[in-house]
Amino acid sequence: MKKILFGALAFIALFSTPSCVKVNFDEGEVITPAPDPTSNVITGVISSSKFYAKGKWVLKGYVYVTEGATITFEAGCVVQSDITEKGALIIERGAKLIASGTKDNPIVFTSGKAVGSRAPGDWGGIILLGKAPTNRPLDPAPTIEGGVGRQYGGIDPLDESGILRFVRIEYAGIAAEPGSEINGLTCGGVGSGTIIENVQVSFGNDDAFEFFGGTVNAKNLIAFATADDDFDFDFGYSGKIQFGISMRKPDFVDAGDAGNGIECDNDGSGTNATPVTKPQLSNFTFVGPNDATGTAANHNYSNRWRRRTQFILRNSILIGHPDAGFSMESDGTLNDYYVNNISEFKNNLVHATANVYRSGNTAIATAAQIQAKAESEGCVTLATSAAAQLTSPFYSTTPNFLPATGSPALSGSSFTGMNAFFTATTYRGAMGTTDWTATWTNWDPQNKAY
Repeated sequence: MKKILFGALAFIALFSTPSCVKVNFDEGEVITPAPDPTSNVITGVISSSKFYAKGKWVLKGYVYVTEGATITFEAGCVVQSDITEKGALIIERGAKLIASGTKDNPIVFTSGKAVGSRAPGDWGGIILLGKAPTNRPLDPAPTIEGGVGRQYGGIDPLDESGILRFVRIEYAGIAAEPGSEINGLTCGGVGSGTIIENVQVSFGNDDAFEFFGGTVNAKNLIAFATADDDFDFDFGYSGKIQFGISMRKPDFVDAGDAGNGIECDNDGSGTNATPVTKPQLSNFTFVGPNDATGTAANHNYSNRWRRRTQFILRNSILIGHPDAGFSMESDGTLNDYYVNNISEFKNNLVHATANVYRSGNTAIATAAQIQAKAESEGCVTLATSAAAQLTSPFYSTTPNFLPATGSPALSGSSFTGMNAFFTATTYRGAMGTTDWTATWTNWDPQNKAY
């Protein structure tokens, strides 16, 4: 009798599933709503799959999604942090985050404060942790920064942590412990099965994007008005990224550190640990404060390659930083670029107010020798930031990164020898004649009513 009753109830439940519950018949997975369907609060540990329908949600405290669970945010969701118990979203190894927005319905993770009162550090940020390789020991696996106490990394380069597509992350960067803020988007050992496309990080109190090892690839990333570094690579990251924008806010930078467009290390000590950190990058536009009135002192380099790292940066624009468009700061880094030709810096437009090229050891290569090599490989050293002839790239609430007519950015790119992941363009920088930031981004999140 109990078995018959149970079966009948299950049959009724299946065909009376609420509209906020999705059933995937192909995979046999039922994705349920938040534990309390009368509440819009997301909190605690999530150990089973959840679906959050389009609407407003509150992230309260550190929320951990554990192995085997998938959380899905429908396009158009707005997730705001609780003001008292500041939120952070941590996707642990073996869990997934599906946040697949659209151009017209992006998914927004942001401050819970009212218009006009938001500030960097109003909440934590998003942390994705995967099972892809790093150059850290596996036993025990490393623990991600930010004070969340969770491990990352493994042996599966194809590991999948979900989808982030048409997503905005605003006012992140709470410090759980001194010197260990959470970035806007942190990727720890994230694998290439993960999709990251069209993500804007704005007004973060630490880095916009930081990659600790892993193999994840990405396209169309924006770092806007970040305190620390815009793109930070460490611990054996070997993924590929195309179409990136880095724009500094002149009066905002980390007072205790230096803010760079890129900061890259093999590890904290510059050892020969493998895999060696080697991001492969193309079509970036790095925009510094451009000596605007009120520029804070800690704005630093456009590209800071240090501590035994390798790199590929091609077909990009570097303008407006106060010092060093292209800086290399360790013997290993210099040797792999200047002597061994393992690293590449090609077909870029390069400018800085001072010391456009920097060398950490002039016995290996002087700044003049680095410049000569770069220019022999398609780079153009610009006398002024205006010489790039971008429409309106410097900090404002209505920037425009399109090259103007006659701009040297409209030609001069080369993708010879690059991985098939990269889409060949004729132009240098993040965009040619199409503004891919239209509709889904927000350059004035302080005044956006959610």
